Amino acid sequence: MWAGDQLSFVASVVRGVARLSQTLPDGRTRVVGLLMSSDFLGRPGREVLGCDVTAISDLTLCCFRREPFESLRAEIPHLTDRLLDLALDEMDAARDWILLLGRKTAREKIASLLAICAWRAGTTSYSAQGKPVWQPTTGPLTIDLVLSREMMADYLGLTIETTSRQISALKTLGVIALEGNRRVIVPDLRRLLAETGDDIGLMGHQQRQV
Repeated sequence: MWAGDQLSFVASVVRGVARLSQTLPDGRTRVVGLLMSSDFLGRPGREVLGCDVTAISDLTLCCFRREPFESLRAEIPHLTDRLLDLALDEMDAARDWILLLGRKTAREKIASLLAICAWRAGTTSYSAQGKPVWQPTTGPLTIDLVLSREMMADYLGLTIETTSRQISALKTLGVIALEGNRRVIVPDLRRLLAETGDDIGLMGHQQRQV
């Protein structure tokens, strides 16, 4: 779907990943975010998309026609509260993304993106308020990346060569192990978090979500 398109529905991502991007005046495309499982597509009261949305894996959406959804939202205050929570979480993610691009080294960017994917991989249940709950594993954590290295580079503002070099460096240090091109094994999540450059790492993001 393209920026400016009329969106006759809103949707929740059931599985898969979609890329959010914007096209600059000179024709360049910049990735501005990712939609993953449990993320929400569309905004109540806003019928036009603000950016391009592209599926980068098999994508399953649970869709709701806009008009019935708006009526339901008016009848159920809890639904409006949940949508507000989603919007605030998206703002947090946007601030984290700005920090990721502006202040971190290439290795910290790669580690941070892998940590985000690790958080998603470890989210296996939901709180009473419907928010995802982090359930850390006691052993190695397996991440099946849907992002190619080219997509990772584009998302992080890096070259493919730099992206590949930093992934190899994390592998050499034993922070991650690789199985093929897309499967990443994290032996110790704490070591990965230490490479992100954050004082609180991913756990701070987790605490805001619960």
